[in-house]
Amino acid sequence: MRVAIIIERADVSLGGAERSVLELAGQLSTLGLEVTILAAKGSMDAENVQVLCPKRRGKRTPLPAFDKALQQHFVAHRYDIIHSTLPFGFADVYQPRGGSYREAMLQNAASYEHPILAFTKRRLHWINRKRTAMLRAERILCRRDETIVAALSDYVKRKFQQHYGLPDERIAVIPNGVRIRSQIDEKAVDQLRARVLREMNLQEVHQPALYLFAANNFRLKGLGPLLEALVMVRKSIDRPVCVLVAGSGNIRPYLRLAGKFGLSDRIAFLGKIHPIQHALAVADAAVLPTWYDPSSRFILEALAAGTPVITTRYNGAAEMYTDGRHGITLERPDDIERLAEAMAFYSDPENVELAREAILTDRLIDEVSLARHGQQLIDLYENILRARGLRR
Repeated sequence: MRVAIIIERADVSLGGAERSVLELAGQLSTLGLEVTILAAKGSMDAENVQVLCPKRRGKRTPLPAFDKALQQHFVAHRYDIIHSTLPFGFADVYQPRGGSYREAMLQNAASYEHPILAFTKRRLHWINRKRTAMLRAERILCRRDETIVAALSDYVKRKFQQHYGLPDERIAVIPNGVRIRSQIDEKAVDQLRARVLREMNLQEVHQPALYLFAANNFRLKGLGPLLEALVMVRKSIDRPVCVLVAGSGNIRPYLRLAGKFGLSDRIAFLGKIHPIQHALAVADAAVLPTWYDPSSRFILEALAAGTPVITTRYNGAAEMYTDGRHGITLERPDDIERLAEAMAFYSDPENVELAREAILTDRLIDEVSLARHGQQLIDLYENILRARGLRR
């Protein structure tokens, strides 16, 4: 089966969506498919990656320009399945790695603490031309009958139904998956832990409780509420409680906030950590009080590593574990008291160990694996081809 996967930019340094698509292509190839990644821009020097708009100026390529380049490519190249991460109506499968553009816009506005600013963001979203173009294209795609939406979670499915009235037969829920790493570099883990303790003026004898937060958009993913919760939990826990922040977001406002809250010695900004498993091996629990995530790779990677998690119902990855057994799901990111209670719960080593044992016993590593995700996509491809009774 020949499959084209369309992505805007083939560059793993840009974030989780780009990395996940490249890993998915590799997994599908391993399962016997002939996969070609079609990107507007990118820096990947790989045999199965074709960059179609390399000479166009700017970091981003307008949707119509990329559409035209794709149509020209399809004249000379034929595929059994066209799988797009962008809202192109000619695709057989639309798998938006960022979920519904409308839901992303609404939840991005909700993440602003000041209500007037949140209202303004909702009303003025149309100023962003690229987002508006994507939103319009997604709306048009959902009105047509040809394309199947492959949702990364039930959360994404519900929002496509809510915003676009998409019927059940047009949506296939294929939960997100991550590549499973069987080994980690123990020396690198020891060095990272030593760095963390040094930055916080702690020693192993202090037995600190370490919470890992990983994201690039610190505001949307809830770093502000997390620091507020840290203020509360410190008052109820005898051992030191610390937050490790991994990612390339703007740290300056959070450095100021940490100083204001008296947390400067209890938060460490680690920058980009790759692989994230090294940081997960240091942490007692992973925490992401996000306002929006179709299905967070970070939370899935934590579960794959046997680490208990704390996230919100606005994260599709919360569907992959049992609340109270493998982790804790919050109703809202700004429920500071509940977030503090969850952190206090996993500050008890016994509770951490029980969660780790449950994750292992229930084989969540299989549930969150990219191998499972890839096989479910192949099943969807075959159902599409079977329904049409032909190949392209």
